[in-house]
Amino acid sequence: MEFGFLRVAAATPKVYLANCKKNAEEIVKNIFDAEKEGASAVVFPELSITGYTCGDLFSRPELIDGAKTALTDIAEKTKNINIISCVGLPFEFDGKLFNCCGVLHKGEILGIIPKTSLPNYNEFYEKRWFTEAFPENRQTVLNNKKIPFGTNILFRDTNNKDFVFSVEICEDLWGTIPPSSYHVKAGATVIFNLSAGNEITGKDIYRKELVKSQSARLLCGYIYACAGEGESTTDVVFSGHNIIAENGKILKESKRFKNGIIFADIDISYLRSERIKNTSFSLDSKNYETVFFTLGEKNFELNRYIDPTPFVPRDIKERDKRCEEIITIQSLGLKKRISHIGCKNIVVGISGGLDSTQALIVCSRAFELLGLDNKGIIAVTMPCFGTTDRTYQNAISLCEALGTTIIEIDINEAVLKHFKDLGHNPEIHDLTYENSQARERTQVLMDLSSKYNGFVVGTGDLSELALGFATYNGDHMSMYGVNASVPKTLIRYLIKYIADNPTGHFKNKSVSKILLDILDTPVSPELLPPDKAGEISQITEDIVGPYELHDFFLYNFTRMSFSADKIIYLAKKAFKDKYSEDTIKKWLNIFIKRFFAQQYKRSCLPDGPKVGSVSLSPRGDWRMPSDALSDMFF
Repeated sequence: MEFGFLRVAAATPKVYLANCKKNAEEIVKNIFDAEKEGASAVVFPELSITGYTCGDLFSRPELIDGAKTALTDIAEKTKNINIISCVGLPFEFDGKLFNCCGVLHKGEILGIIPKTSLPNYNEFYEKRWFTEAFPENRQTVLNNKKIPFGTNILFRDTNNKDFVFSVEICEDLWGTIPPSSYHVKAGATVIFNLSAGNEITGKDIYRKELVKSQSARLLCGYIYACAGEGESTTDVVFSGHNIIAENGKILKESKRFKNGIIFADIDISYLRSERIKNTSFSLDSKNYETVFFTLGEKNFELNRYIDPTPFVPRDIKERDKRCEEIITIQSLGLKKRISHIGCKNIVVGISGGLDSTQALIVCSRAFELLGLDNKGIIAVTMPCFGTTDRTYQNAISLCEALGTTIIEIDINEAVLKHFKDLGHNPEIHDLTYENSQARERTQVLMDLSSKYNGFVVGTGDLSELALGFATYNGDHMSMYGVNASVPKTLIRYLIKYIADNPTGHFKNKSVSKILLDILDTPVSPELLPPDKAGEISQITEDIVGPYELHDFFLYNFTRMSFSADKIIYLAKKAFKDKYSEDTIKKWLNIFIKRFFAQQYKRSCLPDGPKVGSVSLSPRGDWRMPSDALSDMFF
């Protein structure tokens, strides 16, 4: 189970109604197929040993005894392979018949789980044959061995403490409080559901949402196996709709009306870390008994999509929706701050780069919401040693198109005077050379905000804050940082969205053209002189590394709480055609060192709206001592 990944399977074999022997043969074949694929567990449909639609045949002793014999036969035939199997059967206990799941491992029957909620409406008649589960666990005897019988059972892997599963059956999930809710409170990280829901128009959508939402609510893996071809079609049809979900995300879904097996790799360690962080997630294992098994290691190549841009949705419609939502959150946050202070002016530094452009977009949207004239947006350009004509012209043109007030203050002389006061040689292009420009710009903005009775809107983004790639008390500071929780990889899409979907002030024909050229400009703080051709010479990603890698590291380190080894493992898969393992390790090492060393800059961040699941605000999502050591994290 490398890095906490567990391969699971949901299988729908062809059913031979009321023929337990043939069904057992099909189940055994599927178990072996699942084991060959590296699965640690396979789940079969409800009553898979007999078929769900046997009707009054369920009361026949031949079928009841045949099912029990088939269960022990399946266990015997799979005793030499290391996989958990959950199979469905009718099971007699104390003179009553129960709709059950038999849990098997290496020839042993670990437990029998009866169904709690028996549907008895519309096309369902289960109470005609079956009895609901007892509220407490009991014991049954099979092959002269005592076996737990009941719903409150946890099955725990002694080789991996994070793999703990429990079982519920079909209608249990559809009830008011599904048994899985209690199972998870008792400690289960994975839920197996043996089902035989029939298919009617639209039911698959509801079923899928039900499985997805339950896995999200319970912070668990959820494997749902459904009956399919072979069941009686006298009144209903079964589709074999199998689903594997993890914390609100569908990992795999079968094609309906076709029997087969689906596989997915669940990240158990991720579920564990989510539960640790979520203090609303409570545990209560009283009245539960634990059955231990030892699964051992499984070798398989991870078959799971690793998103190289976790902050950016792949689907274009979803991405556009996300962009509109984020810009709205940013704009409403700024709108509230402007109205609370009661000012009519705000000051923003513009450079023709991505971050200041996005900040200007938000300022214009906020003013539109407030019904204010864009002349109240004091857009300030402060050319200095590194400013190029391209970025300068883009900044000016965008402000003119949006109708903002434009102020140009050349800070060359002020910075040179500062160098003279410091005794610094301007030919030495070191940190003093760069930071003096950044701090001078911030001083200008702060003083202009006083002059215009407004406040400074910050432009720095989440990626820069993570790396500490900002000058302390320079571009690091403002009165309200609208981009504070927006990563660099996402800002490009926000600007592209506005260029493609202009509204309000952005309907000016020239705006989209300017925005597209800004998107095509290399990311740079422009603190070093241009090259001989007048082009940008200081490329940010040449200094700190590719932002797409750093944003990947940021998401998986802070949001997912993954170890460095696991991040490298995932990055190799996400960027397999782009970056070597050595390159990934190099930049991850830099990311972690900078992330820890630069915490002091984040400890005194100005206010800014949270827009996604990752934020480094010291008042909200990320509280870390500025003196924490990074040694053990890489």
